[in-house]
Amino acid sequence: MATAEEQGGGESTFTVIVAAVANLGIALAKAVAGVISGSSAMLSEAAHSVADTVTEIMLLTALRRSGKPADEDHPLGHGPERYIWALLAAVATFVGGAVFSLYDGVHTLVEGEDLGDPLVSYIVLGVAFLLEGYSLRTGLRQARGEAARLRAPFRLYLRHTPDTAVKAVVLEDSAALAGLVLAAGGLLGGQLTGSGAWDGAASLCIGVLLLYVAWVLGRSNAELLIGRPLPKPMRERIRAELLESAHIEAVLELTTLVQGPREALVAAKVDFRDVSTAAQIEWACEQAEARLREVFPAVTRVYLDPTPGYAQRRREGLNPWS
Repeated sequence: MATAEEQGGGESTFTVIVAAVANLGIALAKAVAGVISGSSAMLSEAAHSVADTVTEIMLLTALRRSGKPADEDHPLGHGPERYIWALLAAVATFVGGAVFSLYDGVHTLVEGEDLGDPLVSYIVLGVAFLLEGYSLRTGLRQARGEAARLRAPFRLYLRHTPDTAVKAVVLEDSAALAGLVLAAGGLLGGQLTGSGAWDGAASLCIGVLLLYVAWVLGRSNAELLIGRPLPKPMRERIRAELLESAHIEAVLELTTLVQGPREALVAAKVDFRDVSTAAQIEWACEQAEARLREVFPAVTRVYLDPTPGYAQRRREGLNPWS
């Protein structure tokens, strides 16, 4: 039977593949429609879909490489590598989508454009809306399932989840649907007024939308690369679980680190009772680790450092705060 981590990784991979296939087909259709209709908003949407496709390829690379097991050269595994590739994916969204859309919008407003037949563009936008909607539904289904499993509100989960692959799919597909509506509005405005300014304005709005998505994803991945602890309620529960041991008097220092969607490290300086034997301390460490893994399956590594407490340090004439 697959572990929860393997199941989650496989589900994330399927979600990203669905998004990548949908975006690749949509990008080609939008590019053809943009050339036929002369719409800058359609060309911006084509650039948007190309950027999303590149993003999903990078996310697939992140999922594959971060799943490699720990080895002698990488004793803590390869989990954080997913955030490097996901950060590059956010940069691809910025450069490939936002910059092109902003440039094309400004160029259209300054130079104007010759409006062609928008019928093909409307058909492509309709089909794209259905495909993007299906991709978004897949991502939302996984995100809601994870939020329910963790008993967390959906918005809170999406904001703080370390599974940035699913977060990227949900945000990018949501932005894609909004971009399709903007592109349709630009086409309709140009068709009704005969002015290309509507199309240029729609392209600028799409560019701003992509800038926001790139910023949110970039910030999330940078935060995880720098090092993010487990949420405060989890840290308090971990401290309480450690203090359940009869041989532990105090948790002097607790450090936690998120290393992946279902991978976290816990390290603590622990004051054991002075009367505990070496064997009792060893078994207390083993039992505490087993209890933490049972309560929090995402905790994959536990390191406990027996450390003299403040009272013992004062008795020994040592600085109690060192």
